[in-house]
Amino acid sequence: MAQEPYRFARRVFGVLDNNGSSHQGAAGTARLQGRWPHLLVVHTPVQASWLNHIEIYFSIVQRRVLTPNDAVTLAALEDRLLRLQTHYEQVASPFEWKSTGADLGCFLAKLVARDMLTAAA
Repeated sequence: MAQEPYRFARRVFGVLDNNGSSHQGAAGTARLQGRWPHLLVVHTPVQASWLNHIEIYFSIVQRRVLTPNDAVTLAALEDRLLRLQTHYEQVASPFEWKSTGADLGCFLAKLVARDMLTAAA
């Protein structure tokens, strides 16, 4: 937050995984916003690990490589992981978000309205 472009930004969005105990809830939000008043903390829904792409990949690794845990050696496990990575790089494809620019516009309008109420208080 001390570096550009965040240091002098009017508003910075911090999107936090709601499953992490170090920043969950009102106390964590207050601690972060107390230190950086221009930070707007947004928590992902508790059951929304699908928003975090590394969580998706770790889930695939868990299901396709680590379960069952029957690798005889670390070298065999490493080989499995590397083969999955090579395969995944070949078959993975982009996806399209379902939310639209209009959805984002509505969200931003709500933020502006909230800022106006806060400024008037």
